[in-house]
Amino acid sequence: MSGIHDFIDNEVKTNDVVLFMKGTPQFPQCGFSGQVVQILDYVGVDYKGIDVLADGDLRQGIKDYSNWPTIPQLYVKGEFIGGCDIVREMFQAGELQTVLENNGISVKGAA
Repeated sequence: MSGIHDFIDNEVKTNDVVLFMKGTPQFPQCGFSGQVVQILDYVGVDYKGIDVLADGDLRQGIKDYSNWPTIPQLYVKGEFIGGCDIVREMFQAGELQTVLENNGISVKGAA
């Protein structure tokens, strides 16, 4: 399983914003993944979507990696932000945009 852990670790640490999701950003395969995609698209941030449905080991591996039971999972600069509900609440409160900006990631409508 360490191969999967290393893969996840590398993706999380080498991409500013990573979304582990069901499906792809173009074709989300679940409503929760779709909601997070919509939010990320709305704030206009570049991110990498990784489809966990393509790989059962990855689907379990990401849950072990974050110690979080559900997918999608959003990471910013190597840090686990949360799943759909947390991302949505942060977005509505303006906190998600702040976290992104504080990490040097440009968002739409920011100075």
